[in-house]
Amino acid sequence: MKRKTLTALLLYLPVLLTGCAAGQAAQTQEQARPEARDSVVIAIGSEPETLDPTQGWGHGNAPIVQSTLVQYTADLTFENDLATGYTLSDDGLVWTFTLRDDACFTDGEQVTAQDVAFTLETAKAAQGSVDLTYMEKAEAVDETTVAITLTKPTSIFLNTLASVGIVPEHAYSDDYGRNPIGSGPYKLVEWRPQEQLIFTANEDYYGEAPAIRNVTVVFMSEDAALAAVQAGQVDVAYSTATLGTTEVPGYHVEAITSADNRGFTLPMLPDTGETAENGAPIGNNVTCNLEVRQAIAYAIDRAAIVDTVLNGFGRPAYSENDGMPWNNPAVVLETDVDYAKQLLADGGWADTDGDGIVEKDGLKAEFDCVYPTGDSVRQAVGMAAAQQLQAIGIQVNVKGLSWDEISQVMFSQAVLMGWGSASPNETYYLYRSEGALLEDYYNPEGYQSEITDGYLQAAMEALTPEEANEYWQLAQWDGETGTAMQGACPWVWIVNLDHVTYVRDGLSIGDQPIHGHGHGLPLIQNLSQWAWTEG
Repeated sequence: MKRKTLTALLLYLPVLLTGCAAGQAAQTQEQARPEARDSVVIAIGSEPETLDPTQGWGHGNAPIVQSTLVQYTADLTFENDLATGYTLSDDGLVWTFTLRDDACFTDGEQVTAQDVAFTLETAKAAQGSVDLTYMEKAEAVDETTVAITLTKPTSIFLNTLASVGIVPEHAYSDDYGRNPIGSGPYKLVEWRPQEQLIFTANEDYYGEAPAIRNVTVVFMSEDAALAAVQAGQVDVAYSTATLGTTEVPGYHVEAITSADNRGFTLPMLPDTGETAENGAPIGNNVTCNLEVRQAIAYAIDRAAIVDTVLNGFGRPAYSENDGMPWNNPAVVLETDVDYAKQLLADGGWADTDGDGIVEKDGLKAEFDCVYPTGDSVRQAVGMAAAQQLQAIGIQVNVKGLSWDEISQVMFSQAVLMGWGSASPNETYYLYRSEGALLEDYYNPEGYQSEITDGYLQAAMEALTPEEANEYWQLAQWDGETGTAMQGACPWVWIVNLDHVTYVRDGLSIGDQPIHGHGHGLPLIQNLSQWAWTEG
């Protein structure tokens, strides 16, 4: 085993009780304490498709119904959950976890290493949002020891484990996603599709009992959620930057920092008449020019868009992972309109006919940028950026389309995309050459680079997060090339959104970690830390 182990990443939690019966007794005693208030109603914008972790529930977040081997802390390091510790083999291929022995599913059965192995094997077979293609096998060594063998060292493995909730092998079936049994701090009481989810605290939970016992999650548009806040019908509601300035008596707004970004994808290939497998055209003769992409990046005043479009609820964005431990601070660039104009002039672009749009060899610097219809924030960000780009002679036509329509033009037109994750594997998928021009929205611009591929692979195969972070940063910018806007510039990043949230006065929603992309799940991942501080 490695002498310099990764266990420093995990904060070992003391085991106070042994066995499920002891846990139940402790919870009963805990429940006897009177609480002034123990319920919340939460309005979020998106309904999950399933509560099955092997199918993607909790992906990038904590699945509150199930326990995970390890879990994120607020600063995106890891601490133990079901695990009490682990070792990693010298070659980085075999992870061996020991489990606590007092964790039970809500049907009273103990959580065992076999359940962990079953969960991971099931998630791998599902081939969904949980990527375990690099896992060879997961095996129970005994009741409380599981060995997981990988086909290659994979530095993001802990990130994956932090969002894969453990399911019971004995109670798993095709309808598990609608009727989940878990060992997490909450259990599902009722699911009314397109209306609400109701959770209650798990009385058999081995950890500290949540102060909030009863939770109702309702699904509402932002406008409806704000109306519910104004009527006092909900305690917490996701909102948007455009609505977050509304003052509501009895509530305050919390602007939660996120890596939930918005930016342009810019096709890097010329239009040669080729099409993708789905028949979508490939290439754009304007954005395939590096000087055009970089000019766009330097001309946009991100701070102004944050102030005017987002009402201050956000930050300028310079990469897909601003604020994360694996981000390269060198990717930050200053707005410089004069430099943007010079890049275009040096590249042979000039406004020869006086219409305000530069051209080169008869080609106007004009293209479409599409966004999903109904997304008012993306529309506003795109239109603000397009207006700024008129100052350097680039015409961007912002258009709303359905996602099905976007999939037919995303290889040939700019798309106002949104990403953001608590795992660096997002960087891997956004920029690996083999992922270019696929239908998964990760790399529609067609970025391909052997140098970047080398850095990405080295980051994935690193044996420590610190070593991996060095390579993630080099993939962004190594001083000469990279995915950064001063490099190949396949993206022009614009803003990181604050997750604007109305919270009833007297309710604490805990120490929220940096949120990833999404309009709902990131908020409730620390639900067990919420509490009423005033009755």
